[in-house]
Amino acid sequence: MKSLGFVRSTVAVAAVAVIVGACSSGSASPAASAASSSATGASSATGASYTIGVSNTLQGNGWREAMICSIKAQALASGRVSSLTIDHRNTDAAGQLSDIRDLIAKGVKAIIVNPVSPDAVNAALKEAMDKGIVVVAVDMGVTQAGAYLMANDQLNYGYLGAKWLFTQLNGKGNVIYMGGIAGASADTDRATGFKKALAEFPGIKVAKEVATGWDNAKAVQQISDILSSGIPFDGIWTSGQDNVIVDALKTAGHAYVPIVGADNAGFVKQLLTENGLKGAAVTNPASVGGAGLALAIKILDGQKPSDPKVLVTPAVWDNTTEAGKASLTAANDPAIDATWPLGIQIPDWTTYTKAQILACKGPGE
Repeated sequence: MKSLGFVRSTVAVAAVAVIVGACSSGSASPAASAASSSATGASSATGASYTIGVSNTLQGNGWREAMICSIKAQALASGRVSSLTIDHRNTDAAGQLSDIRDLIAKGVKAIIVNPVSPDAVNAALKEAMDKGIVVVAVDMGVTQAGAYLMANDQLNYGYLGAKWLFTQLNGKGNVIYMGGIAGASADTDRATGFKKALAEFPGIKVAKEVATGWDNAKAVQQISDILSSGIPFDGIWTSGQDNVIVDALKTAGHAYVPIVGADNAGFVKQLLTENGLKGAAVTNPASVGGAGLALAIKILDGQKPSDPKVLVTPAVWDNTTEAGKASLTAANDPAIDATWPLGIQIPDWTTYTKAQILACKGPGE
């Protein structure tokens, strides 16, 4: 996301346990029940005044479902959103361009967008801003001038996890690199961070690199193919497809190797309960969605930040140190869907309650 040319602003995230299990009983989340949803009619007693639109292009992914729930929860908690229109479906750049233009036509005051790529929807974003609509990208940045960003620091996600892994291997060995969606800015930044760490450990070699598309089923097939090929490896770095990789190794009868993943509920549980498993969860809270909505409201209120780019600083929760184990234990909750991240709040930005994010409902729902 360097192409935005902004000066970095960082926000530290507390290592707190998350509570989204009730949102995902039997499925990724309640938000996955419809490809597009609209919540309207907030009571005038709330003092709500803004119409907000949301565009997201990946449905059924636990992280994205949690992001949508955080946006809904923050909209409700703020009391400032009279109408929340969410276009949440699996689509490509053309589909997202259409969704954003639909939100413009509906007269929203701000658009929260998780972009399909850094520049593929710039034309529609410019059209929005030309009409005075505030644009806040969340999770991944865009190159369109004038857009704001609320995201996790993905470069450091890649770097911190890789450095932990390479240190565990004493600076020598072969690793598997399991990325996300090629071309997505978050994936590019994570790769940059990984390569930064790789340059510091010349004894580490990448035995195989794959792009999972942030799809668990695809990741399982990829690791199964790697195991069948006989490619030797000593560690695995994943872009969040972590608990399914642990399961795949276990099913195949392959000895555990050190694994890096995200703070997903399933992986955190495994790090605490699987004998012989060494790993680290790098935090990547989906609550940047709710924080992005809070940022949009501030801008609409005339409180434009001096720095349009806000990055949330990741932490490493490993099961090889006492401090790491304490963080994992604090976050662990067996009731939470395995694919959901365990970051519920972003200090100074999100204000919803545990009950509100569990309910996954916006104004009027």
